Amino acid sequence: MTILLTDVAASEALGARLAGLVRVGDVVTLSGPLGAGKTSIARGLLAALGLEGEAPSPSFAIVQPYEPPEVALPVLHVDLYRIESVAEIDELGLDEARGDAVLVIEWPERAPGRWPDAFALTLAVTADGARSLTANVPAPWKDRWFQT
Repeated sequence: MTILLTDVAASEALGARLAGLVRVGDVVTLSGPLGAGKTSIARGLLAALGLEGEAPSPSFAIVQPYEPPEVALPVLHVDLYRIESVAEIDELGLDEARGDAVLVIEWPERAPGRWPDAFALTLAVTADGARSLTANVPAPWKDRWFQT
């Protein structure tokens, strides 16, 4: 299924919709080129979960944790762009942390096949500058996700 996101506000609104659907243990992956809107979706999700102020991009921190009461659910916002090996991903402890948080992972292609049950969102920039979002909806999400 494909959704057209016309601007940053639409990307953030999609993230806000996701906030109402995610559960601890979920993995949401965000793929797409630089500037496609991955972080905007994550920011919308975090804002809808109660984060005040703008969430920083985790590009340099790699993992940016958010815990209640700052947000309604524990979230790890992860940016794998700077990761160079699978061993580095193992060191982050994401698989262990997954049981206690929602993982929102940018650049999951740095860890191919690692989260086969993730709700995988892929963004592409269209000719007119909008974003085309394609969702790969795994079985655990079939009863939660809806397209509008």
